[in-house]
Amino acid sequence: MSVLSVAGFILWVNYAILVYFLLINGFYLFLYLMSFVKISDYARREAFSGLSELMVSQYAPPVSLIVPAYNEEATIAASVRSFLALHYSSFEVVIVNDGSTDRTIEILREQFGLTESDQPVRKQLQTRPIKAVYAAASESLIVVDKENGGKADALNVGICAANYPIVCCIDADVILEEDALLRIARPMIESADVSAVGGIVRVANGCEVDSGRVVEVGTPRSAIPNFQIVEYLRAFLAGRTGWGVLNALLIISGAFGMFRRRDLIAAGGYVHDTVGEDMELVTRLHRVLREENRRYRIEFIPDPVAWTEVPATVKVLRRQRDRWHRGLIDTLVRHRRMFMNPRYGTVGMLAMPYFLFFEFLGPVIELTGYAAFALGLALGYLSFAFAAAFFLVAVGLGIVLSVGAIFMEELRLKRYPHWKDLAKLTFYGVIENFGYRQLVTVWRFLAIISFLRNNQSWGSMERRGFDPAKRSKKKG
Repeated sequence: MSVLSVAGFILWVNYAILVYFLLINGFYLFLYLMSFVKISDYARREAFSGLSELMVSQYAPPVSLIVPAYNEEATIAASVRSFLALHYSSFEVVIVNDGSTDRTIEILREQFGLTESDQPVRKQLQTRPIKAVYAAASESLIVVDKENGGKADALNVGICAANYPIVCCIDADVILEEDALLRIARPMIESADVSAVGGIVRVANGCEVDSGRVVEVGTPRSAIPNFQIVEYLRAFLAGRTGWGVLNALLIISGAFGMFRRRDLIAAGGYVHDTVGEDMELVTRLHRVLREENRRYRIEFIPDPVAWTEVPATVKVLRRQRDRWHRGLIDTLVRHRRMFMNPRYGTVGMLAMPYFLFFEFLGPVIELTGYAAFALGLALGYLSFAFAAAFFLVAVGLGIVLSVGAIFMEELRLKRYPHWKDLAKLTFYGVIENFGYRQLVTVWRFLAIISFLRNNQSWGSMERRGFDPAKRSKKKG
């Protein structure tokens, strides 16, 4: 290959990557626009929300809150107290202990006075054996103790044990705001066509927590959780809100989502052999409901808040992102027949191509682009004007999107009361584009290799818990 053809090839790759960044950031701006309109409408309706009327309404269906728990001794007691204190007319809490090897089940029995119950569990889904069912005398609390089978298996047991037609699946380590259940249930109360609803998950690191409640919202000192706050705001407020408007939302976070129990049973519940069970389930719900020609919506609501503790170290964060990307790939492979298939509407024609080219293959394309850009600069093939355009599109628009998500939060939802926290998040929204974003891209690229090697592991997720005393003890 001649010197000229090498230069031409490198230039061609750079122009192709430039177009890629224009497409992905342009589509993100489109999602931002729809999200801004949706969130503005939501905030306007909140002034006339009538949540207090909904709280005592006879039309509010009872809800079963399903909580899978595996080795959650650090946070389980505080989380369950926050669940039991939720504002909703009629609900039960179903904790499924998935064969924990720590003191999760002992803490539950001690803290909530549980006794063994003869309540039957309808086995409408295939699950691992159940060892015992416990109930509390004074609370609407059921604890199912079962053999270890993974999170999906535990959720399926919870769906089988649920007594009510609406189920809300959440992680054991999240803290829900008192009116979160009312807010996330409202779309289902207002329309029988709504099959599932996702709620926003926010980062609790840096917040003050007391008695299972977030009493003061703040930001942490260390960089890793702050980067994730920006990511969560961008993904939930801008991304998922926009996909919800298009009725093409492919994922409702496993940390906080509401479903109609009958639809989950009809779809076969959560599958066991994936590490992305939340995305796989929602994609399968779309597929099943469209194949049944059902009129339905899967929505995302930007303000029923679940707070969660995110990884505080690079090591744990890498494991999490590796698992998330393998789960994404697995879902796209399983449901590949939906790709560009008009039978599946916006899911098949828009969401599936987007997640294939921009999410699944994104790390490969981005890393190729960074390498071609650096090579072009080093060999003198790129002009200053092209280099500036590449930088503005690849990095500058990324900064605009990150900072835009923070301002969308402040303008419409106002969860961070102190200007210094917003200033800090804005700072991290800028600097994440200079190292952190590229590091995550490398992890996602490695996850593709991990998937091809058939890695099915979850990886351990160490948590510090919300109790300040326990945090101090662990740090020491």
